[in-house]
Amino acid sequence: MFTNKTLLITGGTGSFGNVVLNRFIQTDIGEIRVFSRDEKKQDDMRHAFQQKYPEMADKVKFYIGDVRDMQSVKNAMHGVDYIFHAAALKQVPSCEFFPVEAVKTNVLGTDNVLTAAIEEGVKCVICLSTDKAAYPVNAMGTSKAMMEKVVVAKSRTVSPKKTKICCTRYGNVLCSRGSVVPLWIDQIKAGKPITVTDPQMTRFVMSLEEAVDLVLFAFENGESGDILVQKAPSCTIGVLAEAVKELFAPETEVQVIGIRHGEKVYETLLTNEECAGAVDMGNFYRVPADKRSLNYDKYFNEGDATRNTLTEFDSNNTQLMTVEQVKEKLLTLSYIQEELANWEK
Repeated sequence: MFTNKTLLITGGTGSFGNVVLNRFIQTDIGEIRVFSRDEKKQDDMRHAFQQKYPEMADKVKFYIGDVRDMQSVKNAMHGVDYIFHAAALKQVPSCEFFPVEAVKTNVLGTDNVLTAAIEEGVKCVICLSTDKAAYPVNAMGTSKAMMEKVVVAKSRTVSPKKTKICCTRYGNVLCSRGSVVPLWIDQIKAGKPITVTDPQMTRFVMSLEEAVDLVLFAFENGESGDILVQKAPSCTIGVLAEAVKELFAPETEVQVIGIRHGEKVYETLLTNEECAGAVDMGNFYRVPADKRSLNYDKYFNEGDATRNTLTEFDSNNTQLMTVEQVKEKLLTLSYIQEELANWEK
């Protein structure tokens, strides 16, 4: 499907974009465009891939721009076949303090990307969302929930034969930029206690490779307007901290600092209301868009009595991983392998 095609990744200098490039650069894909606003990260990424894949690096093109700026989005869109939309403000505390900035990037930025994609005739757009969008209690989750609404609404305005628009929703990505495991490793290296918000807090956990797998599953199997969710396992923050300690420095002290601005005790990947129409696809759930019209008159006397027996899918009622299981998962990650190799030296 990607042979000689052009893929655009918004927010492409982030953790997700780096994994996509590593996955695709040695295939027969035609071109990968990295769209972001940080020239330093682009320059670092350019040099890294030139060094790692000298014969393939020419496939990667870099575009400076911001999803908030429609014209810069359009400038990167000409000739694009597919888009992975990963650009976002996603740090929970910073979005709490600057909620309008979250709206500008996560909601209006997504609308810009989808509008430009439809105008340009892009064949498929996959937007990345988060478990925080389900029953949102913070600004980051609320802005992502609105992003999902924009995705579904836009999907109604265009034929899927012209532009298919889907959304993926996933939990915490282990060792992604700004996440907790790299923070803990840095604290251990500095000889400090590792800081834990609440040991009983639960979070879905997945690797960056699994995040890319979910996007590719949506690309291949999703229908326009769908939200796709992986049946991810979860663990408590206490178990995750213990697993990191045992891998690096078992004697490290754990300091409980309390919940930060806008955090939940557990996260939800599929709400009770979404479960009513969710389709079980093995390792994934598919939430089809509500295709009913805006004309409510016909529903005054007749509703929909059928619904699934499935209830809310959250990080408390999924498979809870043990310390050993979390350690096994961490050891599969290249970031952890590299950090352990350096640590042992």
